[in-house]
Amino acid sequence: MAAAGRPGPGGGPAVPLASGRSIPVLGLGGYSHSAVVHALQKCGIRHIDTAKRYGCESLLQKAIRESAVKREDLWITTKLWHGDYGYESTKKACLESCQRLGVEYLDLYLMHWPDADVPGKSNREVRAETWRAMEELYEKGLCKSIGVSNFLISHLEQLKEDCGITPHVNQVEYHPFQRPQELVDYCKSRDIVFEGYCPLAKGEALTHPTIVQMAKKYGRTPAQICIRWSIQNGIVTIPKSTKAERIEENCKSVGLSLYYFWSSWWKYSSDLTLSRWIVFSHSSDAVVSCPAALAVGENDLLVVSEATSVGMEKNLGVLLDKWLDMSQQCELAAQKVNCVLGCITSSVASSERGDSAPPLHSGETPPGVLCPGLGSPAQEGH
Repeated sequence: MAAAGRPGPGGGPAVPLASGRSIPVLGLGGYSHSAVVHALQKCGIRHIDTAKRYGCESLLQKAIRESAVKREDLWITTKLWHGDYGYESTKKACLESCQRLGVEYLDLYLMHWPDADVPGKSNREVRAETWRAMEELYEKGLCKSIGVSNFLISHLEQLKEDCGITPHVNQVEYHPFQRPQELVDYCKSRDIVFEGYCPLAKGEALTHPTIVQMAKKYGRTPAQICIRWSIQNGIVTIPKSTKAERIEENCKSVGLSLYYFWSSWWKYSSDLTLSRWIVFSHSSDAVVSCPAALAVGENDLLVVSEATSVGMEKNLGVLLDKWLDMSQQCELAAQKVNCVLGCITSSVASSERGDSAPPLHSGETPPGVLCPGLGSPAQEGH
């Protein structure tokens, strides 16, 4: 999965899909008219997640219309209930959802559950028949992206054997106590974006001692810690909220990086001594003062300020390699979004701060710790 940060509908951080579209990393589930309008108008939310089963598609149409946000700036996901599975009934249900939502197309249409319970047919047969209808809806442009929800690896494998298009998304429960890492890895290896619902564990995570402690450390709420933890793990995250103040709180999670702020002296080489390197928050103004800096994403590097010489560019690359090696030891490899590695040459450090860099022992690396997940990955059968 590519790193979050590419522009999605409305210009917010998003993750690219195999369909060529980009899905916003933070969405809104649940329904309250005033809360949805507030989320769209005041909080910058552009990703709405709903389903026929929730019974609020028609109500969402009214809220979206009142918000005055343009359709092209929205990402609307809805889901096909298993009572409508089947080739013809799937196409009919999709058109009905579009009518209730007041839209001409869906950004993402999901099969809600893997089981169907259709007399005379196996679940696999019904899934395949339904998915062929989903593929047709995608090819006709009525659904810009298609996917599934609550599917396990076995279901995805069967779909791969029976149909032509791989789901663009798999939406599954994901939070610190429910972490199906094998399924996440499987989806990533097949270019299926993993989307997580219930990031607060239905409220249970909000009182967990570790999460409460982290919230105090970072000056955030437990909900913000859980949501940011999910996003930082590369998961498109859909918290459910019906209160305007809670939605505002959730939106502030996107700008939070769960890294300890640390710095350490580092004597690098004889031709170019890097006396200090620091991990900053992505929004930190301190980055501006660095002669050279790199923004570290999951799959890309962005030069924030130009290096002063080819030698510095080369050495920055080597330093970055060392940082990534250290990161892997701390389980940071897939969670480098919204971090900045700032480096300051010894000459700048000496002239501007008057500091001297004490040498490190051979092989010594600066300490860097990411707040880890809680417990071990959940078993597949969640």
